[in-house]
Amino acid sequence: MAKKLLLVDVDCGVDDAQAIMMALASPSVEILGITCCFGNASIENVCRNVLRVLKVCDRTEIPVFRGASDSLLGESNHSFSHFGGDGLGDVPDPVSPGLENLQEEHAVHALLRIVSEHDGQICLVATGPLTNLALAVKLDPTFPQKLKHLYIMGGNMDGKGNRTVCAEFNFYLDPEAAHIVLKDFSCPTYIATLQFTYENSLSMDFFEALVNQDTLKARFMKKIISKYRHSRHGFVSYDSYAMAAAIDESVITEYLHCAVSVELSGQFTRGMLVLDVNDRLKKTRKAFLMKACDLEKFKKLLMLALQ
Repeated sequence: MAKKLLLVDVDCGVDDAQAIMMALASPSVEILGITCCFGNASIENVCRNVLRVLKVCDRTEIPVFRGASDSLLGESNHSFSHFGGDGLGDVPDPVSPGLENLQEEHAVHALLRIVSEHDGQICLVATGPLTNLALAVKLDPTFPQKLKHLYIMGGNMDGKGNRTVCAEFNFYLDPEAAHIVLKDFSCPTYIATLQFTYENSLSMDFFEALVNQDTLKARFMKKIISKYRHSRHGFVSYDSYAMAAAIDESVITEYLHCAVSVELSGQFTRGMLVLDVNDRLKKTRKAFLMKACDLEKFKKLLMLALQ
């Protein structure tokens, strides 16, 4: 059986690392490349983090591409602290791979090239700000048509944010990019919102079992997440939900299908995901927002990632 082909666009913090490791451990998918975007850390640290994860998983043959270092308007208001200043818990790693291991090709050009080479076959998983994707569709408006599916972690469903009162982290860091992607991408689009991840969080007992497996990968994860303060919702591997859906569509058991947009001008709501559940805007393009999850399947994918 042919493997699913994936491209992964990340702002590699701890949860991106978990999502990448989940894909690397799955026998049913093949990652053709990883593109990097600012977000959980500076673009330099994001690139270093991806290279570091690939080294831990002994998969350094996967090409890594440097992408956007700031939002489209340059108004991202950076503050790198959620997963530590470097995105991976500020744990020193003197033997971490250097930036000389990156590909010379820019991430946006790599996205366009690889997708064109595999027209209609690639699922793109985006777990950070959507800046690289927005730039790609502006360079080539046919880019979304060549994708099989797009999976996004970002946005919210009820106006409650974690970066501002009304905006989720990824969408807030580049609202214009999120707006462009949700407006211009015609491929089937699946979104794991902030609220979905909270509603399907896992217990701290599961987390302890996950990171205390006697493996190199588990010890790495335990080290980089040791300083992270878990949310009141328990263990939330935010980006892994979008990745799990891409790996095994049966992990997500229910969707809300509706048109969506991103608020750009509201004083308090900039970056908020707007849901048109009553079809008042009469948009032809609609997204699938994740609503229910098979948590047992999800937990198996997480456990396998660190074995």
